[in-house]
This record gives sequence, C-alpha cells and structure tokens, in this order.
Amino acid sequence: MEEIIGSNINVSQLIDQGISLVITYAPKLVLAIITLVVGLWLINRFVGVLDKKIGAKDPTLNKFLCGLTSAVMKVMLLISVASMIGIATTSFIAVIGAAGLAIGLALQGSLANFAGGVLILIFKPFKVGDTIEAQGFHGAVTEIQILYTVVDTFDNRRIVIPNGSLSNATLVNVSIYKNRRCDMTFGIHYDDDIDKAKAILQRLFEEDERSLKDPEPRICVGSLGDNSVNLMFRPWVATDDLWPYYWDMHEKVKKAFDKQGITIPYPQRDMHIYKS
Repeated sequence: MEEIIGSNINVSQLIDQGISLVITYAPKLVLAIITLVVGLWLINRFVGVLDKKIGAKDPTLNKFLCGLTSAVMKVMLLISVASMIGIATTSFIAVIGAAGLAIGLALQGSLANFAGGVLILIFKPFKVGDTIEAQGFHGAVTEIQILYTVVDTFDNRRIVIPNGSLSNATLVNVSIYKNRRCDMTFGIHYDDDIDKAKAILQRLFEEDERSLKDPEPRICVGSLGDNSVNLMFRPWVATDDLWPYYWDMHEKVKKAFDKQGITIPYPQRDMHIYKS
C-alpha cells in the first residue's frame, strides 16, 4: 500500500514538473519559432531587394555579396533564436567556433575558393559579361558566386570554375578592350606577284565596313615558307566583330585570289626519276 502511494506521489510530481516546464518554456519556444520564421522571411526579402539594387549597378558584385550577406544574417538569427529558448549564447558561440574550425580544416579548398572570390572582386581581372579564356575554356562570365564562377561557352555549355583556380592561374580577358587586331596569314605561290596580292588585301580591307581605319592595317611578307610566300594581314576591328570578320575575310580572299589568278599553294613534292 505504501509503495502504491509513493508511486502515485512520484507520478504526480513528474506531471507537475512537466506542466511547470511547459508553462515556462512553451511561450519561449513558440516565440522562438515565430522569430525564426519571420526572421527567415525578412532575410529573404532583404537579400532580394539587395540583389535588385546591386544587380542594377554592379552585376559582378551582386551574387557574391548577396550570398555572403544571407549566410551571415542566418547565422546571427540562429544565435538569437537559441538565446530566446534559453541556450547560453556564449556556449553556443563556442560550439559554433569549434565546429567552424573543424569544418574549415576539412574544407580548405572551399576556403581557398572563397578567398579567390574576394580577390577577384577586389582586383577585378574580369566582370560579369566579359569573355575570358581560363582553365582550357572560352566563354562569357554569367555569375561570380562565393566559391565559383559560372562561364557559358559559345556552344551552350555551362562551365563552373572554382574561384581559387581563377585567382591563382593565368587567364585571358578577351573583351576588356573594345577593339582587337585580327591576325591572318595568306600564302601565295612563289611565282605570283606579291604587290598584286597585297593590293587585293588592301582593297578587301577598304570595302568592308567593319574595318577600322585607325590604326592602319599591316600587310607585309611574314615569312618565306617551304611552299609559299606567307603574307601577314593585320587589320583592326571591333571586338564583337572579330570572328565574323575573320571568317568572312578568308572567304573573300580566296575568291578574290582565284579571280585575279593568285595561287594559294598546298604542300607538294617534286620527284625526279633518273634512269641509269
């Protein structure tokens, strides 16, 4: 009988303690959940507005800064919610610091990519919209994220390149200048008239509206090859016109040379047979 009474007292005490805990922590838990939901909503709204404001002025900085801001604000929100529930903030921060150290050691490559992204934004070797050649790829930069840069190639492939690789390796920014020199070489036969061939190239240059008159084109003999006299043709064009100009000019030169009797030679060998 005494055991039954004792057990009833213990159960009653546990129920009382449970009710007391619910009364004490339920409002804090509900408030913390509300704070978390509202806080996440506000952070997303703030980052969205920041994305639009910065994106209109500096698309290069846009994605990087928005991603970093979102991560920092969410960590601060979690610390605030934890303190509302009753978790000691100092111990919580210590746990986060220890976890951050462990994660940092495990993700050294990612930290290098983060540092590379910061260097890219500070020194600006390229920006969103530029055409670059890097890591064996050639394409237009569409995004600079916290850890990587997104490049779209001209044959519609999306390349994701780590920022650490871009900041520590050689890259070519193709579109940094508005004008570029279009380097072409045309071989003619040794028996052909060099001055006549150069005059044809000069005429084709003047007839094309994309040709830039300043600086003047360079047309000269570049080398004497095994089978041809190689003429260097170096006109200047707008960067956006470079490849269309290059392809069109090769077709025009071939047709003009054929019409004027200028031969574009191909490798050949002369064989002499001697009879004993």
